[in-house]
Amino acid sequence: MGFMKPGESLSWLLILAAAGSGCALIDPTDPFRSAPIADAVPGEGGIARRAVHAVHGPLSLEEAVRVALANNPGLAAAAHEADAASARRDEAAALRWPTLRASGAYGHHLDPQRMGAASGNGEPGVFGRDLFAGDLAISMPVFTGGRITSEIEAARLLEMAARHGLARTRDELVFNVSSVFFGILAQRKAIESLEFSRTALQEQLKRVTNLMEARKAAMVDRLRTEVRLADIEQRLAQQRNALSFQTRFLANLLGLDEQEKPLNPAGELSRPGAAAQTLNQVLARALSRRPDYLGARAAVASQARTVDAARAGHWPAVSLQGTYGWRWAANPVERQAGTPEGKDAGHVGIAVDIPLFEGGRVEARVRREKARLLAAREGLRRLELQIRLEVETAVLNLESARLRADVTEKAIGQAAESLRIEREKYDMGKGAIADVLDAQSALLESQTAHIRALADCNVAMAQLKLAAGDQ
Repeated sequence: MGFMKPGESLSWLLILAAAGSGCALIDPTDPFRSAPIADAVPGEGGIARRAVHAVHGPLSLEEAVRVALANNPGLAAAAHEADAASARRDEAAALRWPTLRASGAYGHHLDPQRMGAASGNGEPGVFGRDLFAGDLAISMPVFTGGRITSEIEAARLLEMAARHGLARTRDELVFNVSSVFFGILAQRKAIESLEFSRTALQEQLKRVTNLMEARKAAMVDRLRTEVRLADIEQRLAQQRNALSFQTRFLANLLGLDEQEKPLNPAGELSRPGAAAQTLNQVLARALSRRPDYLGARAAVASQARTVDAARAGHWPAVSLQGTYGWRWAANPVERQAGTPEGKDAGHVGIAVDIPLFEGGRVEARVRREKARLLAAREGLRRLELQIRLEVETAVLNLESARLRADVTEKAIGQAAESLRIEREKYDMGKGAIADVLDAQSALLESQTAHIRALADCNVAMAQLKLAAGDQ
């Protein structure tokens, strides 16, 4: 580059510096920087919920659901996916508007070049080695065979499907929190029953010891009681470990990273009332309200519009185009007197792009999108069958749990009376310790079964609400 002037060398250096700066991103995005939860999960009316970092004191089911909706990362991810779908819709909608771009160019030539094209014979011109250009270009689609309209509608329906998916994720989170919450309440009641049984066995062991001192009981009675007491102790250890796991699982659902004290869910296991609607009524409500079904229908409709957009590839595309700019030469080497240093340039017109032959690309895309449409339709039908199964299963589970709750409630009274009779018989020397221990075990099992039945009733009711879309 020894033949260049100092100013020209400086121009080239500036160009190289500008080109190099475009190859690197000045402020790259950190892929692992966590966004504030308050900005991640929008609530009703688009207002972000306030993040909850810790829970203190007794925790009700309503409070647990509120904390989960504010903190759960899965729900936040679904909200971001819905926002992405909204952005895709806006991106597609922008295709119908005109585009306006500004561009600039600089060129250095070994031989002098004319600054701009001549507009007539014998027109004097300006020639130089360093030429600059600046332009404003506008383009507006006029006719695309329905492609833009179809893509906009497809994006709108996909956004609707994403919003329904977010609602379904929320409903599933509410069900999961409710299920674990009722499980914890049942686990505590089961532990209380075991502790009551342990206390009763300890009292029975004292009674047996007193009877042995009075020579009214044998050593084998004491051994059997101690064995049964040891079994209760190991069952208590297992149930407490299960309670700790369930509590930690609930904290995960609530999105709590650090909790100084374990969660303390508080509430009672009530028996839900009987359903007032038939199976067909619940199923009809599910198909009209469940977000995942509504989202699947929106996805099928969106895919149909995608087929239309693919079919538009057979049609010509017409657009309105125009440019206006300025041309000038730095240090021109040839310029006639009276010739301006710069010159404007521009044009306006209509461009038509007619697809004549593309090697079958358009037909292949149409076949691909049609196949996806058929797959989406079958997926919708499969979801309908799945919803029917879920509704029927939830109804049957609720009826079964209610029946078990009624039966086990009666069994508790019978088992308690049986234990009282066996204890009296043993104290009078007319019964065996095995009968007392069996009666004690039967009472424990009846209490545990009743607790599980009540928990299953509440879980089945929550499952029915989830299946029917009533969350």
